[in-house]
Amino acid sequence: MAELCDLSADELARRLRVKEVSAVEIAESALRRMEALDERLHTFLTPTPDLAREQARAADARLGEGPEVPAPAGIPLALKDVLTTRGIRSTAGSKILEPYVPPYDCTPWARLKAAGSVLVGKTNCDEFAMGSSNENSAFGPVRNPWNLETVPGGSSGGSAAAVASGQAVWALGTDTGGSVRQPAALCGVVGLKPTYGRISRYGLIAFASSLDHVGTFTRSVRDAAILLSAIAGNDPLDATSLPEPARDYTEGLEGGVRGLRVGVVEDWLRMEGIQPGVRDAVRGAIDRLQRLGASVDEAKLPHADYALSAYYLIAPAECSSNLARYDGVRYGFRAEGRDVVEMNMKTRGAGFGDEVKRRIMLGTYALSAGYYEAYYGQAQKVRTLVIRDYEQAFERFDLLVGPTSPTTAFRLGEKTGDPLAMYLSDVFTIPSDLSGTPAISIPCGLAPDGLPVGFQIMGKLMDEATVLRAAHALEQDLGFSSRPPLLEGASA
Repeated sequence: MAELCDLSADELARRLRVKEVSAVEIAESALRRMEALDERLHTFLTPTPDLAREQARAADARLGEGPEVPAPAGIPLALKDVLTTRGIRSTAGSKILEPYVPPYDCTPWARLKAAGSVLVGKTNCDEFAMGSSNENSAFGPVRNPWNLETVPGGSSGGSAAAVASGQAVWALGTDTGGSVRQPAALCGVVGLKPTYGRISRYGLIAFASSLDHVGTFTRSVRDAAILLSAIAGNDPLDATSLPEPARDYTEGLEGGVRGLRVGVVEDWLRMEGIQPGVRDAVRGAIDRLQRLGASVDEAKLPHADYALSAYYLIAPAECSSNLARYDGVRYGFRAEGRDVVEMNMKTRGAGFGDEVKRRIMLGTYALSAGYYEAYYGQAQKVRTLVIRDYEQAFERFDLLVGPTSPTTAFRLGEKTGDPLAMYLSDVFTIPSDLSGTPAISIPCGLAPDGLPVGFQIMGKLMDEATVLRAAHALEQDLGFSSRPPLLEGASA
């Protein structure tokens, strides 16, 4: 029998409104699961049990006042630790921000807090969101609840593992090169990256500002639609926020896929390095879409092969600029030195990890005089070609589909010595970040190794509704209900 913390947010909201359960009971269920598992998973950097209990009591009082209460009220939430929270430590997984307590909330959390959401903690992540395995966190790696010897994916691995293990009902993460969809795939949950600007980035600790997207982790596509509805919409505090107001993304969710034109990115399924189990599960999901009434044909993204190279010039260039603010002068960690120059060098040397230093150096080089046009300028031209590929593909198709990740969860330490092998983990997710288009990953089965496989659905700019509708229809047909073996012996 499922514990409260294992149910969907939609089901819990229904039970809360008919008084079958209380927000306090749901919160205590999640907190007990956290106490039982987090020592092994290392999901949270800053648990907030006292705040969660306080917010749960407030949600119960609010629910008792009448039926017109926002959907997130009383539902346990986890936040990736790159999303700032007023009065709660926000480290971005880095030693350089270990003591940082922000004086303001990021907009997504401000909106959820106003809606009565219950925060159970800030989740572990790759340092400054730079990584594909969550092994770059300055505070140690997260372990995948499906197999404790494997990674949960990154950089939002803590948020994905929290939802997969029932320590939170849903969570927020960020997706710059795949950091929501890839860990969602590896942990067997739903990960949604909306259109760039759909969710405000105000209060997000920046990695690469033209690529950073706030995204969601949920147990179901309906939950993803509910959570997106609660946090989307224009924000005057974010100049890149889309001008559209918030809307209800659950409307039309049951519309099915009949008549939709679906393009399969076959080149990804033929790529060297894709696991046969991943390929088979994805092909099985494509067959299901066809049986459900979608028309399916091959789609081409001719410049997608160059997206990875372009990304690893654009993202480091932007990160070298964004991370220049961490100098030991204004806030965060400070090392002692004889003068400002030595203090600055020692602060950044001790405060940043190897991967962050690698990307800062790469980005600084790409932006330097004499190399700007050869590297950063060329990468931006490739980005434009990738954007045009998507535009042309969407003239023929309503949706594009393919695998989320070329492999299931790999073993801890397997790729840490080979940055390029690690970077290739995001080869299927990076193009949607470069183009800013919405994309979702849903679990489509288990590979022969017993680990979940993610199926990626990509849509037109600002067309989250069609992405969610197709994902919901496929999810219902697949009926994926497998749980991490770790949960079989876990109490709530």
